[in-house]
Amino acid sequence: MTATLNLRFRPTYCLSSILSLVALLSSAVLTAKDLPVFSPEDVFEIEYASDPRVSPDGSQVAYVRVSMDIMTDRARRAIWVVDTDGTNHRPLVSGQGNFSSPRWSPSGDRLAYLSNTEGKTQLFVEWLDAGETAKVTTLPQSPSGIVWSPDGEQIAFTRLVPTAPPMLATMPDKPKGATWAEPATVVDKMTFRVDGGGYLPSGSQQVFVVPAHGGTPRQMTSGDFPISSAVTWSPDSQSVIFSSNRRDDAEYHPRQSDLFAAALLTGQITQITDTAGPEGRPVVSPNGRYLAYTQTADMRQGYNGAKLTIRDLTTSESRSLTTDFDRSVSDIQWSQDSKSLWISYTDLGMVRVAKIDLRGKLRQSDIVLGGTAIGRPYTSGSFSVGGKGRLAYTLGRDDRPADVALMRPGKTPLKLTDLNGDLMGQRQMTRAERITWPSSHDAMMIEGWVMKPPGFDPAKSYPMILEIHGGPHSAYGPNYSTEAQLFAAAGYVVLYTNPRGSTSYGEQFANEIDLAYPGFDYDDLISGVDALIDQGYVDPEQLFVTGGSGGGVLTAWIVGKTDRFRAAVVAKPVINWASFVLTADRNYFFATTWFDAPPWEDYESYWTRSPLSLIGNVSTPTMLLTGESDYRTPMSETEQYYQALKHRGIDTLMVRIPGASHSIYARPSNLIAKVNNILAWFERYREDSSDDQDGAAE
Repeated sequence: MTATLNLRFRPTYCLSSILSLVALLSSAVLTAKDLPVFSPEDVFEIEYASDPRVSPDGSQVAYVRVSMDIMTDRARRAIWVVDTDGTNHRPLVSGQGNFSSPRWSPSGDRLAYLSNTEGKTQLFVEWLDAGETAKVTTLPQSPSGIVWSPDGEQIAFTRLVPTAPPMLATMPDKPKGATWAEPATVVDKMTFRVDGGGYLPSGSQQVFVVPAHGGTPRQMTSGDFPISSAVTWSPDSQSVIFSSNRRDDAEYHPRQSDLFAAALLTGQITQITDTAGPEGRPVVSPNGRYLAYTQTADMRQGYNGAKLTIRDLTTSESRSLTTDFDRSVSDIQWSQDSKSLWISYTDLGMVRVAKIDLRGKLRQSDIVLGGTAIGRPYTSGSFSVGGKGRLAYTLGRDDRPADVALMRPGKTPLKLTDLNGDLMGQRQMTRAERITWPSSHDAMMIEGWVMKPPGFDPAKSYPMILEIHGGPHSAYGPNYSTEAQLFAAAGYVVLYTNPRGSTSYGEQFANEIDLAYPGFDYDDLISGVDALIDQGYVDPEQLFVTGGSGGGVLTAWIVGKTDRFRAAVVAKPVINWASFVLTADRNYFFATTWFDAPPWEDYESYWTRSPLSLIGNVSTPTMLLTGESDYRTPMSETEQYYQALKHRGIDTLMVRIPGASHSIYARPSNLIAKVNNILAWFERYREDSSDDQDGAAE
């Protein structure tokens, strides 16, 4: 927008006045193209909202405000509150440490939350009228999944209860004053380490209940059984309902869980459901009559969508409300009148919210969640239902991380925050443009999005980056992505897509890769590249490709199939399926879900689907990038491919991110390092690259 200035000039001016006037006129006509582009330094200025919670009276929304601390290189979380008319936006609890999981008491007079301000994460409760805070727990292990009882008197949560580690041999007595090595660690579990958590201590998650005013937590469950953190209460506040796999051989049934209730007075555990497959996310209706939960059939497929099921607690009858709805239900929340529920689900690369009544009639809202997965454009977001039928949710755009927005019955949604207007309102951010094309394999329509460089000129020819999502059962969409924004700011056209196997298009589409991945994803992706080249602004001689996790698998698969790309970056990949299913953190799940038999019974199936089998075809300069603490796609997978490329004399580098898990972006500097190293590698092989450009990329 150009501002109009009405100025009266005097006949004479000093030089300084003239210069000041010129500067004023120049600032008045600034346009978007005059703004700086988004840069790696801006990563530390990003903020976003998560976990918004509407108060019981519908007057306020509490949410977690996430910012980046440049001094500690960590995301910092505080709890803020805003009135539902958009006013009175203020911090509720903040400072040193992190604050999360804000949960209103049923009466709305208190707010429970988790904080690590005193070391270990503990449960706190704030009395809002008095402004007083009480530390409710002092536990050696951190609580999670906090939920108030309907009467407001107690809070349930889960936490790890350690047990003595397994022992085999005994050691002789150590002489007084002697310094010996740490004792040997004995492992007897199938899953003994998890990505982002490291090697697991001995013990299991258990359900606890603690008085809301403080006291001794009561342990409601025991035994060596996996328990979900999603806990709910019976309507009379006399029992807690949870999801667990309580089979003696639970570790051999990773796709199984049922619902149970634990009575407060007696501790007796009663099984509620008993069906094949996992049941989870239990939520009791406000009137106490119905229990809603997700139910997934165990079809032993790579992907099985979750259905919304309700159980009449008076008759013990259960029925699915989404039998004919070909989307997987995730979050579930009851309306205040107990006559309907709000659900979220992924659809065409977006997380949508819909209302469904007890007959199964579904009404889709205009609400689209997003903005909480800041690295790549994955589907994300959350919502909550509160008083007066108001619904708070994370509102994201392709050029903004999440803000808090509010849906009010009969009114247009209201955006309550603007956390990044001061940053991204002053940068040239790019928007995602939808594109579709038929796959060369079978003409199946594939959806993708294009992000163009700032100042894009359709008459020019640009280098292109094909960026591939992981999962493989996940989805990209027109969502915010720091990585894609930085790639575009560096002058690349960015194409990201949802090839077959992606979620949000129904179960059949997701299972197109069942027992076949990576399969025909190659055809879907290359057809998308060709469709974009046909637009006329992509240089077919300047193609680059990258992806992480499942996207790393497909990147390595692509360079084994074609030499069309000038350079590739394979991030945190699976290279050899046989070694992967025996080293990954969820090893048994992968081996029994993605394959028909273990590798020693059907090695050929593992080998023919492994990118390593195509190493003899690779000529593309290929960089490897993985976190050193990645236990989902272990570093050994990266090392195999790197050494194979070295054996063959292919241009390669291995970039190791110290301390990073599978979620490399967890620390802001790691996100920057990932992007900068990818761009530096690509710049090395661009036709128009120069020493100056290489230096700028690094």
